[in-house]
Amino acid sequence: MTAPASSPTPGDDPARYVGLDADEAELQARRNGWTTLRMVPPGTILTMEHLEGRLNFEVEGHRVVRAWKG
Repeated sequence: MTAPASSPTPGDDPARYVGLDADEAELQARRNGWTTLRMVPPGTILTMEHLEGRLNFEVEGHRVVRAWKG
């Protein structure tokens, strides 16, 4: 799921993915230039490291309920 780390972060708003089916959100994010996607269930403990070009999706019931950069 990872492309070269030198890719910049796309300028689209992560909120646009909230409510989408997880597969559709992934497809759209890749079309919009996101190089790395991370899908996690609600309540997952994550590190606070920021990775340029990564989009995070919190997915519940195969729907994106939250999305954020890094």
